[in-house]
Amino acid sequence: MFLVVLFLAKRTDFFERTVNFVSGGNRAELVYGDATVADLVNKDSDGDGVLDWEEPLWGLDPTKKETTPGVPDSTVIAKLKTENGYSLETPSGTTSTTTQPEEKLTQTDKFSRELFSTTATLSQNGALDQTTVDKISTSLTEQIKNTVIRKTYTLADLKIVDNTSSQTVKSYFDALNNANKKYATKTSVIEVLQKAVIDENNIDSNALAELDPIIDQTKKTLEEILKISVPKVFASLHLDFINAGERLIENTEDMRLFDKDPIAAMGAFSKYQENLMSFQTTLNKLTVEINKIINN
Repeated sequence: MFLVVLFLAKRTDFFERTVNFVSGGNRAELVYGDATVADLVNKDSDGDGVLDWEEPLWGLDPTKKETTPGVPDSTVIAKLKTENGYSLETPSGTTSTTTQPEEKLTQTDKFSRELFSTTATLSQNGALDQTTVDKISTSLTEQIKNTVIRKTYTLADLKIVDNTSSQTVKSYFDALNNANKKYATKTSVIEVLQKAVIDENNIDSNALAELDPIIDQTKKTLEEILKISVPKVFASLHLDFINAGERLIENTEDMRLFDKDPIAAMGAFSKYQENLMSFQTTLNKLTVEINKIINN
């Protein structure tokens, strides 16, 4: 965690740059000699399942499966991890010193691990100069804006009806409006963020607690909208509308995790405005199509 915090401290002015945290451009492959950095990071010379960059951190030889004859390196690491408080919980819920643990990593954990493994690998290969550090920064920060999508709805999740009469469409439109009014929030995400941001370098994480009722009410609105009977002609737009709303919920939930998972929060900050525009655009398109039928 220290490494990633240091990385972010050196690379951002926090909120002023959150939306534009990552500059444009495609993610380039880092190359060292004849191999990409990804190849070096994933290199396992002795084929024991432990990557070369990690073995020296445990005092092991990356060219030998058994640094200590008769004792597999994987067994040594499993023991050391257990002694240092790592949980070796298996999918069944039991514990084991031989089974690879099923880890539940936050986005910050994953980011930190990749940043650490990359810098450790390059340092061991004598290639950690400033130019390479800058390339790593560009490559890794690109990941921050690529927030993980957790839920995507399909047409199978909708209650689609064939009737497209003016009355059916009006009932559908009224149901949408009633769902939004029923779970309306007193404040918006943007207003909460304006309160939470102290200056370009600091954010009041306690103020983010005001996002909780917004998350709760938005979820209820989405659940209500999913129950609405949708005229088939609007099914595609309705689905886009729901998924756009889901993206906003996920962004807001990730912002709330600022203290526990800053990378997820940063990604959410960077994507929220884009997803909000997508949501509003989809809603406008849906409203226009509904009015075409109602007003005819």
